[in-house]
Amino acid sequence: MKKIIIAIDGPAGSGKSTTARLAAERLGYIYIDTGAMYRAVTLAWLKQNEVFSEDVICNLLDNIKIELKQSEYGQRTYLNGEDVSDEIRSIEVTKNVSPVSAIGCVREKLVDMQRELGRNGGVVMDGRDIGTVVFPNADLKIFLIASVDARAMRRTLELKGKGTFESVEEIKKQIIERDLYDSSRDISPLKQAEDAIEIDTSNLTIEVQTEKVVGFALEILSK
Repeated sequence: MKKIIIAIDGPAGSGKSTTARLAAERLGYIYIDTGAMYRAVTLAWLKQNEVFSEDVICNLLDNIKIELKQSEYGQRTYLNGEDVSDEIRSIEVTKNVSPVSAIGCVREKLVDMQRELGRNGGVVMDGRDIGTVVFPNADLKIFLIASVDARAMRRTLELKGKGTFESVEEIKKQIIERDLYDSSRDISPLKQAEDAIEIDTSNLTIEVQTEKVVGFALEILSK
């Protein structure tokens, strides 16, 4: 059976990562969380205690190695040989990842890595520009959306589960700011591919939205 490329894009909190991971499990595919790669670069910069500068971050890229490894617990992210899967989800990284992701040299390097990881198919890749930039010819493109309220509540509960407490209103503010930044940046802005299937996850369970994605994939594979 042929193996296809599935691109899942959408804003923060729309359910991309969980849906992509579960869909990959159902299909026996590899799940690639591209956001983790941008978070790893952001973490590397924060560890340097340097001012925010494109030159600083571009130079930093030559001295870091990012690896995505599959484990029984899902994808793990390594920065220079160290597992930073939990560290890249910190509030500090989350607040800084959008401006770092908008830097040309960062996107160029990571997009090249992403294309190499997915070139043989059999992957479910999630991000913000997978269907428009990384794999514009992906066999299946999904664009997840959800209301700001729903996304803020999900993020708040996620952080609470990790022992971090922030108000829903504060999270909502961060999401609105990130949406604006991600959709208005010059390089690879967040936008829906013309041939992407839009799914509103505001009132859907993870199981239902995963089922929808798997259903679309099986339909393509059956042709």
